[in-house]
Amino acid sequence: MSGNTFGTLFTVTNFGESHGPAIGCVIDGCPPGMALSEADIQHDLDRRRPGTSRHVTQRQEPDQVQILSGVYQGVTTGTPIALMIQNTDQRSKDYSDILQTFRPGHADYTYTQKYGVRDPRGGGRSSARLTAPTVAAGAVAKKWLAEKLGTTFIGCMTQLGEHAIGFEDWAHVPNNPFYAPVADVAYLEAYMDSLRKAGDSCGARIRVVARGMPVGLGQPIYDRLDADIAYAMMGLNAVKGVEMGAGFASVAQRGSTHGDSLTPKGFANNNAGGVLGGISTGQDLEVSIAIKPTSSILTPRDSIDSAGQAVQVQTKGRHDPCVGIRATPIAEALLALVVMDHALRHRAQCGDVLPPVHPIPAQRGD
Repeated sequence: MSGNTFGTLFTVTNFGESHGPAIGCVIDGCPPGMALSEADIQHDLDRRRPGTSRHVTQRQEPDQVQILSGVYQGVTTGTPIALMIQNTDQRSKDYSDILQTFRPGHADYTYTQKYGVRDPRGGGRSSARLTAPTVAAGAVAKKWLAEKLGTTFIGCMTQLGEHAIGFEDWAHVPNNPFYAPVADVAYLEAYMDSLRKAGDSCGARIRVVARGMPVGLGQPIYDRLDADIAYAMMGLNAVKGVEMGAGFASVAQRGSTHGDSLTPKGFANNNAGGVLGGISTGQDLEVSIAIKPTSSILTPRDSIDSAGQAVQVQTKGRHDPCVGIRATPIAEALLALVVMDHALRHRAQCGDVLPPVHPIPAQRGD
């Protein structure tokens, strides 16, 4: 199956299946000389790990990462870095009933039509389980970007189902299972409890930000930074929409207010989301993604079997009633992978020197 490698200079090849013996990735293009240990990667994997609250799948996976290559005496060598995560809590019998049927909203039908065969256990390659290697690779990119460019990444949930979540403080994000930037999440917990009892699911909106961005990353016309961000985010399971900056709200804005005015101290606004003409402005990258409701639900739904006969499908097993709850660290990782790749591409074309974070005034010498 092609389509398993992401990136141009910093590439990540993802492998494995949801219920196979292991999942992982091979990172190629990581610069040599960076201190790297499993502990540097494990923190982000723990943030994405299943079974951490009653609101997510109860599959119990420790997600302990192993570095198999590319690091010698604690330092990257410039050769491929192989990362592996064992699968330890598979329950393949949960999927025996759907071997010959197609679950609505899943890739069962399309995989079967394309390849003539599919792995029904946990969704096989189409499972969100395969986002763990992405998070691991993103942790490597985050470390390099923080050390070399001072670029950092943060994310939060801004909507759960029909409930919009206000913003109070980033400090609240690590203190609740929703990555919500608010102190009180009791109403979100009650909402998820009711969904679970009803055998239903919901979607979510996630915001992710890259801070300390340099000016000048991105290529016109086909390798625009924002285009690659959208491409990466749409590669995340269940994502149905991507916005940069003002996004769809820009439809209702006027040109007199949407365009971000420049001042001697920088930009006055960030409706562009940190990208102009496909090239970073030095402002924060502001990205939002829309995640659809989880397709694996207990509510019976109409479908067909492999013979084309009408059936009703009820998906049993352990599933997230909202896959968006664990999506924040994944979205951060994907954004980091894009920025990392473009940083190396900029260095290859333009050298090590990057412009300052704040734009140079349009009028010089005055």
